[in-house]
Amino acid sequence: MRLGFHVSIAQGFSRVIEKAHKTTCDTIQLFSRNPRGWNHRELNDNEVAEFKIKLSSSRISPCFLHLPYLPNFAAADEALYGKSVNSLCEDLRRAEMLGIPFLIVHVGSRVKLSETEAIAKVIRAINESLQRVSNQVMILLENTAGQGTVLGSRFSQLKDILSGIDTQERIGICLDTAHAFQAGYDLSTRKGLDETLQECERLIGLKKLHLLHLNDSKVPLGSHSDRHWHIGKGYIGLKGFGNIINHPLLTHLPGIMETPRKSVKDDIRNMRVMRSLMKS
Repeated sequence: MRLGFHVSIAQGFSRVIEKAHKTTCDTIQLFSRNPRGWNHRELNDNEVAEFKIKLSSSRISPCFLHLPYLPNFAAADEALYGKSVNSLCEDLRRAEMLGIPFLIVHVGSRVKLSETEAIAKVIRAINESLQRVSNQVMILLENTAGQGTVLGSRFSQLKDILSGIDTQERIGICLDTAHAFQAGYDLSTRKGLDETLQECERLIGLKKLHLLHLNDSKVPLGSHSDRHWHIGKGYIGLKGFGNIINHPLLTHLPGIMETPRKSVKDDIRNMRVMRSLMKS
């Protein structure tokens, strides 16, 4: 399994690969802009060119882009919904410019809508975005912890969304281990992991799974609270992650860690722990 981290774009895209090398990343994830705002500046052509040169000359692959947090494709408010669709289109274009083949997306929160109504809006948003931006970038829907009215915590919900997408070759999923555990999928045991993968295969198909977010959970099973923690220090534990990264159905996938980070030492420690669990 190729392992990596979400890498900050602070100091510019030209520094991303350098930062990734410090933590011995095989694969990386990044934002293309401020993840907590709507406004953004245009990508700098020189920075983009330098990023692509450094990426292509490194051993880092694949690379993933993550959509900012504000878009909500299940929003009842049409103004917010429209801004969300525009934001998705913007990052589909940015991913292509950066030479990044995957864009990770949070589905959204239904708030005032029924689950059926909300899922229909999500499908409409993705279909519109893929039609407006006709490139080869694939959208990966990320499962959630199921907090509040947030969609996407169950494979059945993701199945309903995926089945409505017109361009199937441009849609897949990203499985976040902490979110799955918090939603009630017991990834701390081999039995629970096998049952989770069986459900995913039955409802979605593991061929649609393109990325793992490898995060431990600071909160117990089924808590529906999104709290990431250091590898082996949370409720999934070392044994759980040993099962995950060595599972024959998962070893071919890249794994991105989004563990808490006060300094680069935290990333180095989490990488060391994860690699120590890998069987040759």
